[in-house]
Amino acid sequence: MRPLLLRSSLGCLVTVFGSFSASRNKLVTQAAAAPHLYYLRKTMHYQTEERGRPNSTDYRIYFKTSEGKYISPFHDIPLIAETEEDHGVPAKKPKNNENEVLFNMVVEVPRWSNAKMEIATKESLNPIKQDVKKGKLRYVANIFPHKGYIWNYGALPQTWEDPNHTDAETKCCGDNDPIDVCDIGTQVCFPGQVIQVKVLGILAMIDEGEMDWKVIAINAKDPDAKNLNNIEDVCKSRPGHLEATVNWFRKYKVPDGKPENQFGFNGQFKDKDFAVAIIKSTHEHWRALVQKQTNSGGIECKNISCCDSPLNCSADEARDVVQLAPAFGSPHPVSPEVDKWHFV
Repeated sequence: MRPLLLRSSLGCLVTVFGSFSASRNKLVTQAAAAPHLYYLRKTMHYQTEERGRPNSTDYRIYFKTSEGKYISPFHDIPLIAETEEDHGVPAKKPKNNENEVLFNMVVEVPRWSNAKMEIATKESLNPIKQDVKKGKLRYVANIFPHKGYIWNYGALPQTWEDPNHTDAETKCCGDNDPIDVCDIGTQVCFPGQVIQVKVLGILAMIDEGEMDWKVIAINAKDPDAKNLNNIEDVCKSRPGHLEATVNWFRKYKVPDGKPENQFGFNGQFKDKDFAVAIIKSTHEHWRALVQKQTNSGGIECKNISCCDSPLNCSADEARDVVQLAPAFGSPHPVSPEVDKWHFV
């Protein structure tokens, strides 16, 4: 089997062989939010810094390391979650599922919220921003009986659905974004939070002719994580959850006048091994992207830690990018139309 090359945090690419059979990572305690005065929030090894006014087109969430260096959440946060050490003491192996590999997930949209926040793939350092369509901020409609997104929604860093690559099964090309993730855990996260997730399966959504994979995962800190090991476990323990997920993705654009989304494999979820294989493939495409071995499709690949990338930049250059953004300000009001029910 072809080895998978991954980058350790703020280091060079390292090799992981086989089907991710490395030791499982220790769960990391979520740090408390920093005082709002500093507009910072701590999340695992990372902090976020808000710029601009929330609910406006200039609002951005930038990412920093615990040492205060600005980074790209797309390129500088590793795909595989690292083993945490407490005060220099190596993490203990868990008693169960010690070969389980956890992935980092960058949360873009909290569960039950409507603002379509996303990694800005075409901006320097790829901050999180709210999507804009036809000059207006984009909010996902409430498809009855749901309110906004029905899971924490985000992306796996260091992955890329290559628009130059045609999927062998669906015959569709990638959507030019990092691969999407739905965290079905209990905790409602915040935009910019970095969590460790356990992959359970994947859904092959086709969005206006483009391949748009949806990884189904659960926060490793969730009480149910130890009992959910594959997509079949979700079917058994959470009746209706996966059916609601397919229905949500099928209809969420209909209130905006778009057709229903379609699915590969007749809308059936594929298993964990299939999901991991897709993730590996999108990681390889990302590697080619940051090494300028493929057409970038307009993606901004500036990073501070991919040591074999010609698009590497210094910490000072990264800081200059953030300093050009407007200062954090009070939020704009949100239209009550965002709370409207849609029956489709």
